[in-house]
Amino acid sequence: MMNAMMDYTAVIMAGGGGTRLWPLSRRTRPKQSLHLFGDRTLFQMAVDRIMPIMTPERIFIVTVADQAKILEEQTPSIPKKNFILEPAPRGTASVVGLAAIILHQQNPNCVMAVLTADHYIADVERFQDLLLASYEVACDDELVTLGITPRYPDTGYGYIQRGDMLGQYRGYHACRVKTFKEKPDLSQAEEYLASGDYAWNSGMFVWKVSRILEEIEQQMPNLYDGLKKIENALGSSDEGEIIEEVWSGLKSKTIDYGVMEGAKQVTVIPADDLGWWDVGGWNRLFELMELDEMGNLIRAPKTLILDTKDTLIYQDPMLEKERLIATLGIEGLIAIDTGDVLLLCQRERAEDLRRLVKELKILNLDEYL
Repeated sequence: MMNAMMDYTAVIMAGGGGTRLWPLSRRTRPKQSLHLFGDRTLFQMAVDRIMPIMTPERIFIVTVADQAKILEEQTPSIPKKNFILEPAPRGTASVVGLAAIILHQQNPNCVMAVLTADHYIADVERFQDLLLASYEVACDDELVTLGITPRYPDTGYGYIQRGDMLGQYRGYHACRVKTFKEKPDLSQAEEYLASGDYAWNSGMFVWKVSRILEEIEQQMPNLYDGLKKIENALGSSDEGEIIEEVWSGLKSKTIDYGVMEGAKQVTVIPADDLGWWDVGGWNRLFELMELDEMGNLIRAPKTLILDTKDTLIYQDPMLEKERLIATLGIEGLIAIDTGDVLLLCQRERAEDLRRLVKELKILNLDEYL
């Protein structure tokens, strides 16, 4: 199978800022570079889980310049030339397009798996098997997305409505996609869950580069025109300048809403039983890590916890000097200690951390960003 898959390439999107994990996640220390689950960072874990089916030469990383060095250091086996730099964040549609045009020039028959650097996946072998199944579907000119059967009515994910059965691939049922739905309100999410026809949008895709470029041309012609300019400049002395010029004229848009909503031949494969989570914010850790008998998640070496429940206490393991964190009579709190910042936040307000980050920018407190 490996010999038949030499055109299979992985593209890991690793340029996000992770503002909902502030103050641990910063511009120079992005979310994907954090050690949240042990010795390996989220980014290293993303690379580790595809290594058995992808050689390092077929793994590409799309990120921004101020994050590239730290990611290169974390994965020395990946060639530096495989790090694709976007001048500034412009949404996942531009990330996919830039990677696709570069890979298409190298190999017009390339099949690309678009993966993320900030997800947690417990069953790695099952994930690898899903990627192999997705490759087979993509070879039939389908645009493949991995969907997660909802466990509860979450409003933080986009949703995918499943349609008719397409077939079985390596034992996995592949279905046509009816529609992509934006992040819903609670009542809509409850309806989606009750219907049984919807999956969470994992943000992971597999397709031929030629197919996704065809769809970008149809759905986002301005982006496609820019990508063709970049393609003509690849390998020239003007390459960097042309990419900067094209990027300055792009609007930020996700691949889901920029392309997939109107695309043809879109297939979803249920990616269940993976132990999959998008580590989007502090509250997600409550679903991923072991809690104490009071529902607390304690990730700090020195604590004194009394009459406290449903609370996260996290101290940056990179701190040179540990300090005691003590709590008494609190409930539903998030406390994050990074040495230079102490964040205190109600759990129910954790999704609003972007407001704090925005305020820091307004106040020109860049040293905390």
